[in-house]
Amino acid sequence: MITKIIQIGNSKGIRIPSQVLQELNIENQVELIVGEKKDEIILKPINKTREGWEESFKKMRTANDDTLVIDDSLDLNDWEW
Repeated sequence: MITKIIQIGNSKGIRIPSQVLQELNIENQVELIVGEKKDEIILKPINKTREGWEESFKKMRTANDDTLVIDDSLDLNDWEW
């Protein structure tokens, strides 16, 4: 895709089509990476940590899939901390 560089105040920018932003799950911020050879710019979406966890936990509870993974018979006093 080829796009034009536009003036934005004292800076410059590019327009990214909304369809591309949606496909890449880009909302408000991106990580901007300048390539090692200084001949490329990479934009990476910033994913929110733990996004969607609450809904997943609710589904686990509904399906009774939220049991403890560690067996209660495990004696933690035997471990060196």
